[in-house]
Amino acid sequence: MYENYFYAAITVVVGLIVAGIAYGIIRWLKKRAEKTASSLDDIILMAVGTPLVIWIILLSVYIALTQYHLVPLTLGEFSTGQIINAVFIVLAAWAISVFLTNLIRTYGTVIGEKTDVDLDRVIPIILMTVRYLIWFVAFVLLLKNFEIDITALLAAAGIAGIAIALAAQDIIGNFFGGIIIAIDKPFRIGDRVKVDTFFGDIMALGPRSTRIRTLDNQVITIPNSTITSSVVINFSTPDPTLKVRIPFSVAYSSDLNKVMEVLLAIAREAAVKTPWVMTDPAPSVYFLEFGESGISGQLLLWTNNYDYSWDVQDWMIKQISRRFKEEKIEIPFPQVDVWMRKPEAG
Repeated sequence: MYENYFYAAITVVVGLIVAGIAYGIIRWLKKRAEKTASSLDDIILMAVGTPLVIWIILLSVYIALTQYHLVPLTLGEFSTGQIINAVFIVLAAWAISVFLTNLIRTYGTVIGEKTDVDLDRVIPIILMTVRYLIWFVAFVLLLKNFEIDITALLAAAGIAGIAIALAAQDIIGNFFGGIIIAIDKPFRIGDRVKVDTFFGDIMALGPRSTRIRTLDNQVITIPNSTITSSVVINFSTPDPTLKVRIPFSVAYSSDLNKVMEVLLAIAREAAVKTPWVMTDPAPSVYFLEFGESGISGQLLLWTNNYDYSWDVQDWMIKQISRRFKEEKIEIPFPQVDVWMRKPEAG
């Protein structure tokens, strides 16, 4: 009997020595891996290192206890082998979780930088999902290891999952909508956008909703699922320049060439006297419609920032009104010609 204790102790000591050697080799490999361009070797060593050392120690303890009959075959309702197998299942789940976590975090960041995709909000979600899946599988394997019937548990989990999915379908829809927005990147924080009838600047991007600050300084919270199913107009991309349309109308008796010259002169003056109007692209004038009271058209010019669209319209309308009066160009107003027919004498 004492010989068994002696051999068991030697086995544990050998296990500790081998574990120490493995630890030293792993540290040496980590230093070598730091000098390589790839991050995969660092991730593998980080995931395998500590669990491997623990495995070696536990394996030596397992051999010492079981081969030399130092523990009973059963501990309570479970065998010694089942308990030790459970420990190895937990360690395996731990190692796999560490490996995948570092792999996703490292290469997710690299992919985001190379593809210009904002994965900062997606990576935590993926990591959480992966961890839950790994530990759920480990939990199922533990139940199977202890010969616990998992059929009813899986059925109950399936029913519960369906019930939760139905009850939280809006939350789930917004959650995945947030992932789509993060990957597709239709806008960034600070961009001016129009979503349906909402117009303003993006101030926050969340997993469930997006917040927009309107030009009236009101904060509107829009569910992400609404954004992904709506037409989004982004005024900030590809650059903040914006075409400004100034509608006008002149009387039918007006000289249209003169009208065009006056409008273009006002636009060129605006480019010189204001910080808003651009000369490239050049302004242009189009006559578009024979209206009820006059000829309607538009003056098109570009501003260097969408924030100045109202300033441009205000300045231009004032100048157009002044110059039209100076040039005797009539701005028509709605009018109706009434013709009276004199009744014929009977």
